[in-house]
Amino acid sequence: MPYEHILVAVDLTEECDPVIKRAMTLAEPTQTKVSLVHIVEPMAMAFGGDVPMDLSQLQQQQFDQAKERMDRLFNKYPGINRGDSHLTYGQPRQEIHQLAKDQKCDLIVVGSHGRHGLALLLGSTANDVLHGAPCDVLAVRLQKKAE
Repeated sequence: MPYEHILVAVDLTEECDPVIKRAMTLAEPTQTKVSLVHIVEPMAMAFGGDVPMDLSQLQQQQFDQAKERMDRLFNKYPGINRGDSHLTYGQPRQEIHQLAKDQKCDLIVVGSHGRHGLALLLGSTANDVLHGAPCDVLAVRLQKKAE
């Protein structure tokens, strides 16, 4: 049975291109709807919640930059409808799961890194999304860049 709605979780780096391309390849034969989602984590969460300063301006800059990067993806992948995509604050696993339920997605596509260095942190998002997901999850293996 073909998928009807694919939700692609993106980190808005160039590394998300293979993830989007895989989702588009799956969607193309049956003209499946594809939506993008990017979650901006609250800065207080990144610092353990105990921050002695107001981070709202920095948080807004982070959100604005994410919006610009998301706009570039729409230009690069015209098959994705802006209205079907989401940019929000929160904890990635919870937000992705909730969005998949609300939008009746039957597949979530995420990128998966190796398990070392900063990739461990990014890879943990893919692992989090897998556990407790309301639908199928496809983890697209991301290649390490040559150094």
